[in-house]
Amino acid sequence: MTDTQTARSSNTSTELPLVDCDVHVEVAKVDVLFPFLHEHWIEHIQQSRFKGPTDTAYPANAPTTARPGSRPSEGPAGSDFALLRSQALDAPSVDRAILNCAYAIDSIHNPDAAVALASAVNDWLIAEWLEKDSRLRASLVVPSQLPELAAREIERVGDHPGFVQVYLPVRAQHPYGSRIFRPMWEAIARHDLVAGIHFGGAPGNPPTPSGWPSYYFEEYADMATVFASQVVSLIVEGVFDQWPNLRVTLIEGGFTWLPAHLWRFDKEWRNLRRTVPWVKRAPSAYIREHLRLTIQPLDAPPTRKQLLEVIDQIGSEELLLYASDYPHLHHVDPLDVLRELPAGLARKIAGENARAWYRL
Repeated sequence: MTDTQTARSSNTSTELPLVDCDVHVEVAKVDVLFPFLHEHWIEHIQQSRFKGPTDTAYPANAPTTARPGSRPSEGPAGSDFALLRSQALDAPSVDRAILNCAYAIDSIHNPDAAVALASAVNDWLIAEWLEKDSRLRASLVVPSQLPELAAREIERVGDHPGFVQVYLPVRAQHPYGSRIFRPMWEAIARHDLVAGIHFGGAPGNPPTPSGWPSYYFEEYADMATVFASQVVSLIVEGVFDQWPNLRVTLIEGGFTWLPAHLWRFDKEWRNLRRTVPWVKRAPSAYIREHLRLTIQPLDAPPTRKQLLEVIDQIGSEELLLYASDYPHLHHVDPLDVLRELPAGLARKIAGENARAWYRL
């Protein structure tokens, strides 16, 4: 991009039709799922120490977990429909929003309980969220640690018009390219859903290749490397070759790490491609065709010129999607970022890219 192309856009949030690709909703407590659970599981939860998932990628007292004013009088931020509607949909004005529920189904070791609670969360999303506002779409929740049962849940609700995506925590017991996930990928592709690989996860294994960190900050800052590892796995293990229509969104992992990763990935493919002959194109070609990334949290360089250079290095204006990451708090407001971009690029990131990607 030239300097003349990087002139400040006159866009404001009210002029841009926004599609927010990451709005969080929270199950305040397991009791809210009782209307959607079989009586066996209600009794089990009431009579035993099992109370559903207890792990979370968003500790209640972490400063990034909830922006000021986003907590309702009762329950965590993202658990109250009226408050979320006023803060995440009405201000700024949002045409469509995709809900993500980070309920840690992947942390449940009892497979029957994992399936039951995943189904209950999806039915809760339909009844308590999707049916209350036509602007809402959602990611359906699956027991991703059990790929065959995840595929069964996709079969159950994957055709519901409100679900446009399958929620997959980026931290997993195995890289998602592994063959054990084939049943899940087949169901996602057949239902023409997007796979939303999202920040977080509670699979039980360490969150870094080096082992267990001491502080939440270490895990939080290092999560971008986990996203990069999943991208490598999906391409090298041939997932996109087997399902050419598959679409994957990387959510809440940033994007400014991508150019250097593309360069390294392409270089090593040229060196080692004979070991994976089914990977017939450069990895960057797969990424530009099959992947999208949300812009929040933005690992922003210091100047607007540098930000535009990063976007230029990615090699496509189609890859980035607007996201507020409501109710989480970040240093950079994504609307301010849009105002810094050329008008055409801002429109694409604000909504055009997401509308095409999610068939909205």
